[in-house]
Amino acid sequence: MNTSGLNELEAVLAVARHRSFRAAATELDVSTSALSHSIAALEARMGVRLFNRTTRSVSLSEVGAEFVSTITPALSTIRIALEQAGNRQADPTGTLRLNTSAGAAKQVMPLLLEYLRRHPQMKLDIVTEGRLVDIVAQGFDAGIRLGDSIPQDMVAVDISPRQRFAVLGSPAYFAEHPTPQTPLDLSAHDCIRSRMPSGAIYRWEFERHGEAITVDVQGPLTLDNPTLMLDAARAGVGLVYLTEWNAAADLAAGRLARVLEDWTPSFDKLRLYYPGRRHVPAGLRALIELIKKKDF
Repeated sequence: MNTSGLNELEAVLAVARHRSFRAAATELDVSTSALSHSIAALEARMGVRLFNRTTRSVSLSEVGAEFVSTITPALSTIRIALEQAGNRQADPTGTLRLNTSAGAAKQVMPLLLEYLRRHPQMKLDIVTEGRLVDIVAQGFDAGIRLGDSIPQDMVAVDISPRQRFAVLGSPAYFAEHPTPQTPLDLSAHDCIRSRMPSGAIYRWEFERHGEAITVDVQGPLTLDNPTLMLDAARAGVGLVYLTEWNAAADLAAGRLARVLEDWTPSFDKLRLYYPGRRHVPAGLRALIELIKKKDF
């Protein structure tokens, strides 16, 4: 079957998603020039301009926006038909696109690598970003996020145990500072603050015996990356508030010590989620089956 026409339409959708020929070319594994020529050839045959291009930006024209909204559901139907035909194969093939956060991706990477070992004809395309996106509109097959942030109309599958935060500091830090006994004691401590994807500074949350406390900690350093936060905490810059999973190696090795443990209850699990109203591709179904076999 000649799929060049389908490839051109997929190229249009990729450029529309990314608003960038370079990013779309990376996703499609083609050169930027080849993608640009393909779109230009399609526009020439159609006699319309789908994209407005400048040296700094790419945007859909009015005709292009209407064209994309029309072909998106049609291409989805075609993909489903192709996937259903491909499901007859013994092992799934193709590319599975996942959206998640960097921290979640690091936590589930062993599982995803095992998935690739079990299904060598599959490829994973993983995009990590802090903000929550519409996985359907952005062309993802599934996402991985904490359960309480997943839209209610999605099907979700547990992919980890319940998570838990920890307040951590280095032995050198505690040699010079008293151990906090309650969250309110943190006002007298240097803390490494965390900037969320929205730009807001995260307020540390605690709970014990039904009493909830939120603390707007202060300190000399604000970061948005857990790895950098751990580096700073190990260096004695201040206390840090991260998940147990992120800090497990440092706790086991004694590089960091934990305080206020009775004030940090568990919270939600990581979950794989996907739209329930759509056909589940064979590759995604294989990942779901692998997750369900794991003992979390």
